[in-house]
Amino acid sequence: MLRVIRYFVYAFCGILLGGLIFEAATLPRVSTLATENPATTSMIETRIREAERNGQQPKRVQIWVSLDKISPQLQRAVIAGEDTNFATHHGFDYEAIQRAWDQAQKDADKEAKQEGENDSWLPNMPDFKRGASTISQQLAKNLYLSSERSFMRKGQEAIITYFMERSLTKRRILELYLNVIEWGDGIYGAEAASQYYFHKPAAALNQREAAFLSAMIPNPRTVFNPQVNPKRVARRQRIILKLMPSVKMPQGTG
Repeated sequence: MLRVIRYFVYAFCGILLGGLIFEAATLPRVSTLATENPATTSMIETRIREAERNGQQPKRVQIWVSLDKISPQLQRAVIAGEDTNFATHHGFDYEAIQRAWDQAQKDADKEAKQEGENDSWLPNMPDFKRGASTISQQLAKNLYLSSERSFMRKGQEAIITYFMERSLTKRRILELYLNVIEWGDGIYGAEAASQYYFHKPAAALNQREAAFLSAMIPNPRTVFNPQVNPKRVARRQRIILKLMPSVKMPQGTG
């Protein structure tokens, strides 16, 4: 019986390894991102299809800018809010992220109680607790993958993240991320978000404005939409402001 079980385990591992090798061979060449900006992303195309299915005109406002045209305050705030060890990890940083967010969640819960709010209708979306996805993983998913939750999709994400970290500098990964992420209905990237919410270029954002935009990132269309849940956004903004001074920024050029 033990021999049969071992056979099936080996067979499963072989099939899994073969599947991952196949996926690696067919996944996009992320090395091109070192010098080329993506014309679109999987996320943008998904939103376009959703709008068309609903009989709506798709919205897309996106103004690509280089990292030096994005306020260092926003860069720092996004790293504080999404991936505090971005500058030092190699794409994956599960334990460190979870430890940081556990404490941040306690702070968010405390503030929520002080304000007398009950957010039980959002049981899976607390104000600051988040999963283990780094900025690099989020970028891989945003650029190339669906929102499907499956082992194979996570495997694809891991492979893309690995090659992205090998092919691109941290500053380039951050530049790509800040130019493609969603900041509201049809609003993509830091420049479009800054112009929409503050009527100024992304380069001119101050600390509080940067923390405000960072606070929206997990779900800017609903849960962290400032027009729908302003207090939730404000609580997350305050926590990000506290975390920002300790953030280590990526060094170098590119």
